Amino acid sequence: MLESFSRQDLLEKPTLIYPFESAPKVGETIEIAPGVYWMRMPLPFVLTHINVWRLEDENGWAIVDTGMKTDETLAVWRNFFSQDVAETRPLTRIFCTHMHPDHIGLSGWLTRKFSCQLWMTQLEYLNCRVLTADTGREASESGIQFYLRAGWSAVAIQGYRERFGNFGKHIHALPESYRRIRDREEIKIGANTWRVIVGTGHSLEHACLYCSDLKLLISGDQVLPRISSNVSVHPTEPDANPMQEWMESLAKIKREVPDDVLVLPAHNDCFRGLHARIDYLAESQNRALNRLRKNLVEPKRVVDVFTSLFDRAIEESDGGLLQLATGEGVACLNYLFHRGEITREIDGSGVALYQIVKSVKTVDAIKHL
Repeated sequence: MLESFSRQDLLEKPTLIYPFESAPKVGETIEIAPGVYWMRMPLPFVLTHINVWRLEDENGWAIVDTGMKTDETLAVWRNFFSQDVAETRPLTRIFCTHMHPDHIGLSGWLTRKFSCQLWMTQLEYLNCRVLTADTGREASESGIQFYLRAGWSAVAIQGYRERFGNFGKHIHALPESYRRIRDREEIKIGANTWRVIVGTGHSLEHACLYCSDLKLLISGDQVLPRISSNVSVHPTEPDANPMQEWMESLAKIKREVPDDVLVLPAHNDCFRGLHARIDYLAESQNRALNRLRKNLVEPKRVVDVFTSLFDRAIEESDGGLLQLATGEGVACLNYLFHRGEITREIDGSGVALYQIVKSVKTVDAIKHL
């Protein structure tokens, strides 16, 4: 999973408040506010679940996120609908915070089953259409070169070739049309109005939903209470700077959402303490970047900086985790590169080497990090 490993840090984590004694079991629901229900769908990973939100809508229910396309998740939804829900209160529309398979995987199935519409941001919908089109294709040469530049071995590259195109296997065929939602748009769902707050970094145009009357924030993967969202550079845009965007998005959410909300995250439990959690995430990332700066006094490949960033070993044999760590490693390096703090040189074998810009001032500053 994209959020299944966290960054190293020595910070004391803020004391968050978890108002519910336990999370719903798979297939069960908990009412967390009038007309707002918490559900969980299973995931076949170390991160075992995704939270799904059911909102009372006019003549039915709106759903926020759907779970991944797996037999187990389909069985949970079918059991839910067998409880006369489909006949008495059908689904009216499907909201997806972003295009990762655990969030959008069954949107096509649900929209067709209930003849309802998918609501999401434009870049997330279109990018998902592009990535699912890779199913069955061979890995591109640009993708292979991206990971070779990062320092991957021939064995790791072969694993990438074999995994390529798996993204679409976890997503039911998307609906052919959708309803675009935009940053700051206000959407009436049942008796309540929810404002769209778009963030970037974890994905291109991630939509959070904020209801001021209920004091609720559906945060998706933008703010999670116990794990940090993966922020990666991908082969399709190798010079992107998503870490800068993610840091700016954290600041934006802190500005636009009051601290007294109950946060409904995509993973882990509902919590209070939004601003403290945002501060912790930002400071934790800054500390990771400082460790990275120290590590770059001498030239390093992407695969050489993992120890500076992550609190677990990244084994070549775990190809999926290696790919995630590489994406986030490049994101951190690109952040420093775009700030002019480091150089990037390609050696004779085509591998990128990164190094701190050497000056008396810089070296002295690094010693005090």
